[in-house]
Amino acid sequence: MAPKLTFVTGNAMKLKEVRAILGEVGIEVVSQALDIPELQGTTQEIARDKCRRAADIIQGPCITEDTALCFDALDGLPGPYIKDFHTRLGLEGLNTLLEGFPDKTAWALCTFGYSAGPGTEPLLFEGRTKGKIVPPRGPSRFGWNPVFEESQSGKTFAEMTDDEKYSCSHRSRALELLKKFLDTLKSDA
Repeated sequence: MAPKLTFVTGNAMKLKEVRAILGEVGIEVVSQALDIPELQGTTQEIARDKCRRAADIIQGPCITEDTALCFDALDGLPGPYIKDFHTRLGLEGLNTLLEGFPDKTAWALCTFGYSAGPGTEPLLFEGRTKGKIVPPRGPSRFGWNPVFEESQSGKTFAEMTDDEKYSCSHRSRALELLKKFLDTLKSDA
C-alpha cells in the first residue's frame, strides 16, 4: 500500500500538481481544507507556523504550501502576501504596482512545510523560479499565472501546458526536494 500524506489545501489546481509530482514516487496525496490563520512575517516563519498548526489539527503527518510572488523593484514585496494583493488589485493592479519602476523582474517562491505530526518541528523545502511581471497573457484560470513570465521560456505560467509548467515552476522545484526527502523516509522504513 502506498504511503499516504495529507496536503492541507482547498485549491484543486495545487492538489493536481502535487499529486502528479509526488505520485511519481508512489505517495498517495489526500487533501483537507483547513482555515488556518496565517502569521505575518517571512515566508519561512509563515510556512513553519502554518505546518505546525495543521499537524496539530490533523493529528498526523501533513504538508502545507505557501506561495510568494516577489518583485525586485519592491524589495521582495508583495511576497507571501500575494494572494491578498491579487484579490484586492487584480492582475492589472499587480502591473500597476510597478509603474514608474524600470525593473519588472520578479521571482516566484514556493515553500512546502512537512510535519511528521504534532510536536515535531516542520521541515521546509523551497523552490524558486525567476521571471518578470508582464501585462496578462493566457487564460486566467489560476491566480497570478497570466502576469508572471518565466525567464527561460518567455511564456507566462498561464500560457504553458501543465507539463511545461511542471518542468520549471517554483512549486515543482520545491516538490522535487520534498519528494527526495519523502523517498528517503520510505527507504528507511
